[in-house]
Amino acid sequence: MRGGSFGLRFRVLTPDRREEGASVASYVLDVSEPLLDACEQFATLVDWAGGDASAGLTHAEVEDEITERIRESARLVYQGHLDLRAEREPRLAEVADAAGVTRERVEYGRGRQLTTVVGEVTVERIAYRSQGHPDLKPADAQLNLPVEHHSHGVRRLAALESTRGSFQQATDAIFRSTGQRVGKRQVEAMTVAAARDVEAFYTNRRPEPAEPEMVLAMSADAKGIVMRPDGLRAATAKAAASQKLATRLTAGEKRNKKRMAEVVAVFDVACAVRSVADILPPQGYTPRRGPVTSGTWLAASVEREAADMITTMAGEAHRRDPTQQRVWICLVDGNAHQIDRVTAEAKRLGVKVTIIVDFVHVVEYLWAAAWCLYPRADPAAETWVRRQARALLSGNLDEVLTALTSSVAGCERTGRTGLDKAIGYLTRHRSRLGYPTALARGWPIATGVVEGACRHVVADRLDVTGARWGLAGAEAVLRLRALISNGDFQAYWRWHLDQEHQRIHRSRYKNNTVPTA
Repeated sequence: MRGGSFGLRFRVLTPDRREEGASVASYVLDVSEPLLDACEQFATLVDWAGGDASAGLTHAEVEDEITERIRESARLVYQGHLDLRAEREPRLAEVADAAGVTRERVEYGRGRQLTTVVGEVTVERIAYRSQGHPDLKPADAQLNLPVEHHSHGVRRLAALESTRGSFQQATDAIFRSTGQRVGKRQVEAMTVAAARDVEAFYTNRRPEPAEPEMVLAMSADAKGIVMRPDGLRAATAKAAASQKLATRLTAGEKRNKKRMAEVVAVFDVACAVRSVADILPPQGYTPRRGPVTSGTWLAASVEREAADMITTMAGEAHRRDPTQQRVWICLVDGNAHQIDRVTAEAKRLGVKVTIIVDFVHVVEYLWAAAWCLYPRADPAAETWVRRQARALLSGNLDEVLTALTSSVAGCERTGRTGLDKAIGYLTRHRSRLGYPTALARGWPIATGVVEGACRHVVADRLDVTGARWGLAGAEAVLRLRALISNGDFQAYWRWHLDQEHQRIHRSRYKNNTVPTA
């Protein structure tokens, strides 16, 4: 291997240069030949920054020039590093694949391109060959190179930017950051690949333990995403195809363009005892602070069914409290399928789960009933709703049902829909309206955590105007946005790269081990 020395001589100049040559400092850096180009490039940049060519430029022009030159310097350092590794790569005595077939022939200098965050570089390495079998390149495994030509740094950037904006915006952001042009479809493909290990990551993850007095809470909800026709569920696609007119909807028809994304949350709750007055405070009353949530874990999927996501939710809760020492609660909006699945999971795990119907949803049913009794915008409607809501919080459900039922008699059948729905809703969920117990024990009584997740995980990115999603892209973005919201992206990315190493490299070699000298 050849080497060289790169000498830097610094001459210290005063502002008026009257003492030119008065002080000279020398610094010699010993570098291997592959890195000399990088040293010379950087020296050229320093010379330019102190010369006449840059003296008349604005700060923005200087900044742009330095950025471009630094990027090229970094690319040359990267290339020099790879060239140095290629020079030092030893020939191995034996290289065998997973089936035990030995590669007996060797080809030096086998090159491939790699697009990195600092530019294009070439990776040269030794290929071990045997007729009728794919080549093996142990250096690829040592570098953990991807199969495709975009580096993991570019892939990481694509995954992050795709969760923030459209795939086109992600391509633009990659270009601004790296100077590399990546196609929109390539960015989407990289995003899908980046999310492939999220589910397995959480299956193997062990959450931090919480204090035993903290309540373990779960919640689930759904949010629709507009899909391309090939991404719809079969029933929705069939309904969309059966519309009577091609250009507009007729009475009673829906667009049938959405697929529901299921969102689940598991979180810890520091309890805070409250009263009815803290929920519906009278004038002049300062409510006490409510329960404080922490350790929120989210998962979202447009591909998996609601039942499967609730199983995942219960699995996360079980990982947090495997011996079931804590109090478990589940906050729901009254969806019957959700409640059935939560009940089934509680039975499977052998744990008691107290299901609480979101109080905000209950109040909305009361408002629907109120509009059957009062004119729109009548202040008396607000007073009536507040009275019924306080009764529910106090545990007086029968009192509320009596008031609703007696009101039905005075309404025309066509104008009592809201009353009927409120009666049916409260009756169905009688056992899940235990607000007095929840307030006395300091539990939350609303689904704000998961509803907020539906907004910031799903709606803020996937429900933007004009967006039409394919199933794979939507699923990947959802998984990554939930992962980022959980604060786990950095840990996940390290784990994901290890999984990539196993899939692409270690699995190809005998004994699942990459050979070394």
